[in-house]
Amino acid sequence: MNVVDLVLTICLVSNPSSCREERLHFEDRGGVLNCMFLAPAEIAKWSGQHPKQKVVRWKCDYPTNERSL
Repeated sequence: MNVVDLVLTICLVSNPSSCREERLHFEDRGGVLNCMFLAPAEIAKWSGQHPKQKVVRWKCDYPTNERSL
């Protein structure tokens, strides 16, 4: 199965300089363009589940070899 990643850069609300990258994996159904279209809803869902963290940047990308499923 091919996957596409929604790559989120997230920071702690209480410490905005403490940031990390989070990758959400999805089945590739239309490539990066479809990921970009669906991303806002997924980001809103993720943000609702993680209220102490804030998404400051995002992009869609294919996983690297070491991160493929």
